Amino acid sequence: MDQIVIIPALNPDECLKDIVDRNWELENQIIVVDDGSDEKYHSFFWELSEKCIVLHHDHNRGKGEAIKTALRYIKKELWEYTMIGIMDADGQHLADDMEKLLVKAAGNPKSLILGCREMDASVPWKSKAGNQLTKKVFYLKTGVKVSDTQTGLRAFSSDLLDFMLEISGERYEYEMNVLVTCAKRGIEIIEVPIQTIYHDKNNSCSHFRKFWDSLRIYKSLLKFSLVSFSSFLLDYCLFSLLVFLFPGAGWAAAGANIGARVISAGYNYMMNCHVVFHKKETLKTALEYLLLAGMILFINNMVLQVFISGLQIEVHAAKMMTEILLFLISWLIQREIIFKNNKLQWNPVEKSGEPI
Repeated sequence: MDQIVIIPALNPDECLKDIVDRNWELENQIIVVDDGSDEKYHSFFWELSEKCIVLHHDHNRGKGEAIKTALRYIKKELWEYTMIGIMDADGQHLADDMEKLLVKAAGNPKSLILGCREMDASVPWKSKAGNQLTKKVFYLKTGVKVSDTQTGLRAFSSDLLDFMLEISGERYEYEMNVLVTCAKRGIEIIEVPIQTIYHDKNNSCSHFRKFWDSLRIYKSLLKFSLVSFSSFLLDYCLFSLLVFLFPGAGWAAAGANIGARVISAGYNYMMNCHVVFHKKETLKTALEYLLLAGMILFINNMVLQVFISGLQIEVHAAKMMTEILLFLISWLIQREIIFKNNKLQWNPVEKSGEPI
């Protein structure tokens, strides 16, 4: 038996016993992490310990930390287990679906396996809408398509254990950070269809905090937009200042546009390197970005002049419209060409520390 299943749990109900029992029947080792449950659940976890390993947090530390507690335990005490699965404790995942993912992981040891639900009529509309929005934002950021970014049913080989421990996140944002980091590192994400189970239309058994946990998740996806917006503000303020200083000059709009863009482009490049794409500044990316900036600036001036001279739009409004029009073009070129992920950059290591 080389398969092990991690189940984070906070104040669980009887569903957890059924999950543990079925995993036991499937001959999977099980680690349940009590993430700071109330005292009245102590006897419940004591009963579970007859069939699984139970680890305890003295206070609620979040789903991400519960998963990493189990991973650290596996690394230290249970290194012989080669396939690792993660599932929720609330009955939304079936142990038989977990088994499908573990089998898939065995055949794809360098990939992350996701159990993806079909978003049919049984899924609460809030969950369906949230998943639709998240997967679209995820694709815009990473260029990787995932049909169910919010699934908690996952599996991977022990080759990825250290990698999973390095990923930041204490609560639900950890799961999104895993997907984003896999996409950045060129680690393949494989989807396996699973059954869709919701106990009621409000998904009342979930401990997901709609506002705060959503904020944590989306924060990891919106860095590019924030950097782009701050670059736009810098560019627009400098443009307005230069137009104000040289109001009567015939070259005012074009000159102000070029001057503002040169400064804001340098800021944007450094922020994208260090904050968004986490790439080191290199001569190659700098030259590619300079070429992109020059091309965008040329198009920017052409469009700006069309708005101002051709369509007789007020200069500040014309500048705003031009920037909005070119935003998506710039983003796609940066993501797909300049800062494109290198599919060969991740080198897994065996537990001995020697490269595979």
